[in-house]
Amino acid sequence: MTGCTFGIGQGYCASRRTKSFADELAQLTEAWRQVVRRTRNYMDVAIEMAKTAASLGEVPVGAVIVAADGRIAARAHNRVRTLKDPTAHAEMLAIREACRASSSERLVEHSIYVTLEPCAMCASAISQARLKRLYFAAHDPKSGAVEHGPRVFAHSQCHFRPEVYGGIGEREAAAILRAFFVARR
Repeated sequence: MTGCTFGIGQGYCASRRTKSFADELAQLTEAWRQVVRRTRNYMDVAIEMAKTAASLGEVPVGAVIVAADGRIAARAHNRVRTLKDPTAHAEMLAIREACRASSSERLVEHSIYVTLEPCAMCASAISQARLKRLYFAAHDPKSGAVEHGPRVFAHSQCHFRPEVYGGIGEREAAAILRAFFVARR
């Protein structure tokens, strides 16, 4: 045991070739930074989709579905007015596209990034598609159904509950929504 130091943040034990707590923490911190960067990049794609929706006169909501390998499997924006279809929310369109592309009704190991907290219809579709994770930007106290209103994933009859992460890119997504509705009034 000579030459070894032990304790939080202390050096390296050459005879055992083990890393110190500080080295392990630095590695974890870097890994976490990469996850945050990746998450923000996917949300930025969803925000661009929301901007496209706004330019077409649609409520500015965008969604991106990402496969386990990091590949974007689908992207969509609201097209309710364009398609004359009340179910043409960004999440619904992205789920349909990703299911078609994967030839499956289940998107296990996929994640969805959306610029606004999903409504009850979209939250239910996310559950039915078995999406592993839901990342959303802006909270929606009026029509949201994840952390507000019916809280679909907390309901006892919800068969599948994704991991949920809210507030990623919230300021930008909320600003886009506010500007859209101010211009409409």
